[in-house]
Amino acid sequence: MDLITEKIKKTSLSTKQDRFGKFISALALILITAVVILIFGFVITRGLATFTTNKVSVSKFLFGTNWNPSVVDPKTGQPGIGALPLITGSLAVTILAAIIATPFAIGTAVFMTEIAKKRGARIMQPVIELLVGIPSVVYGVIGLAVVVPAVRSIFGGTGLGILSGTIVLFVMILPTITSMTVDALKGVPRYYRESALAIGATRWQMIYKVILRAATPGILTAIVFGMARAFGEALAVQMVIGNAAKMPGSLVSPAATLTSVLTMGIGNTVMGTLQNNVLWSLAMILLLMSLVFNLLIRWIGRKGELK
Repeated sequence: MDLITEKIKKTSLSTKQDRFGKFISALALILITAVVILIFGFVITRGLATFTTNKVSVSKFLFGTNWNPSVVDPKTGQPGIGALPLITGSLAVTILAAIIATPFAIGTAVFMTEIAKKRGARIMQPVIELLVGIPSVVYGVIGLAVVVPAVRSIFGGTGLGILSGTIVLFVMILPTITSMTVDALKGVPRYYRESALAIGATRWQMIYKVILRAATPGILTAIVFGMARAFGEALAVQMVIGNAAKMPGSLVSPAATLTSVLTMGIGNTVMGTLQNNVLWSLAMILLLMSLVFNLLIRWIGRKGELK
């Protein structure tokens, strides 16, 4: 009888602990959801003030090519608030960095998982972790000291521009894409490899036609994560891109990105003014682009599960 009573007490205590754990988990979920909603609500409210309070047309803001909110354009009689050069600069460095980084990341991941598993992991894994842990400002300083002079000596000009920003971002997003690609390749079942080799495929045929194809959703997810990382980078890009808010004429001409303009201007404006509101509109674009990247990642993951 005492044994039964003791078991009942333990069961009751376990039930109370389970309820407490569920309560804490639900509370944390509600808190995180509320924080995300508040951030989105605040940024979107401030960003829309440009179009509601200041009566700026959306088309002029998104497709205008003159960005100088503090100076009135003598031709139009209005400040220059065309964000197209900034959007173009952000997309250019992001896409180019992803294009350059993807082959290197896939090659490194294949080496670590399929060619030299033990030696590759022992050598490359610490390197990847070290690159992830380097602060952005260090990348920017190295870019100013190494990348910009190299671009200047090879292509001429000042060396500041989209090409320098692309090279810096390439190094920054490479470990992100590589580590996620490694996980995607490791997630391919072992019998895929064994089946390919059993029917006479060489190791390279097995890697190219079986492993990489099976891991394609994971690799695409890694690329999108890397692009999201590059699109939101501010300090390192700001130091090497030149910060000229104009449509880039070439890869070596100075340009600007959404993040570089935000970091330079948000502390020098007064809340509620047009100059401040347009910066919040740029922040809203960045936030919406982050949402797009996340939705794209979820779509790729869902497609991969269905496949």
